[in-house]
Amino acid sequence: MSGDHAVPDPAVSLERLRAAVALALREHIDVVDPLARLCQACVQLLPVDGASVSLMTGTDQRETIYASDAVVDHIETLQFSLGEGPCFEAFTTGRPVLVTDLAADAATAWPVFAAQMADRPVGAIFAFPLVHGAARVGAMDLYRTRPGWLTPPELAIALQVADIAAAALIGPPAAGPGAEIDEEWLASLPFHREHVHQATGMLIAEHRVPAGQALALLRGYAFATGRLVDEVAADLVNRRLHPREIAQ
Repeated sequence: MSGDHAVPDPAVSLERLRAAVALALREHIDVVDPLARLCQACVQLLPVDGASVSLMTGTDQRETIYASDAVVDHIETLQFSLGEGPCFEAFTTGRPVLVTDLAADAATAWPVFAAQMADRPVGAIFAFPLVHGAARVGAMDLYRTRPGWLTPPELAIALQVADIAAAALIGPPAAGPGAEIDEEWLASLPFHREHVHQATGMLIAEHRVPAGQALALLRGYAFATGRLVDEVAADLVNRRLHPREIAQ
């Protein structure tokens, strides 16, 4: 994370990020670009190698809005597929989850996630809930290739970035701490897991089970076959796999 280039001033960079998000909200323009800049700023300002921002309305409803690279995108996809990991814990508890040594720390808290991450270039993961007032709107994941801590000043920067990301996801008008997600704004965000929702619907129809159980069936089949939920869902939607093959 070090180099010959000048280190950006965190205060200036954070203020620019706030301004970009405020403009996106005020003008109702695409929020993905400010979130991309936000993730890029994390890599510039913090000793991390990648970042992602996800919209979450529950542990079964999660959409990655932006991932800075393939590694963090896999972190996001794997956690959704398994239904466990630091991001889920951060969202559920409303507190940051700092995994400073993934190989050692995650094996106890999320053994399946840790096992499937063993061959990936990830030494530490830092997950932050995205909270606006009383509303939890998502989570932000940061990773680094080598184990290590965030210092108190670095943690403070990460928390400020998380606040900016939460403001972006809450959408206009974001008026005050009691604001809720704007449904129209929500619908305008880019979603990438439509096939998962379609596959869940197919399992609901086939097995006559609630949505939560249908997703659990999908996750269970993916785990048993050593695949990701997204891959199994794509096979269901494209008729390469019949819903009855996903047994209860």
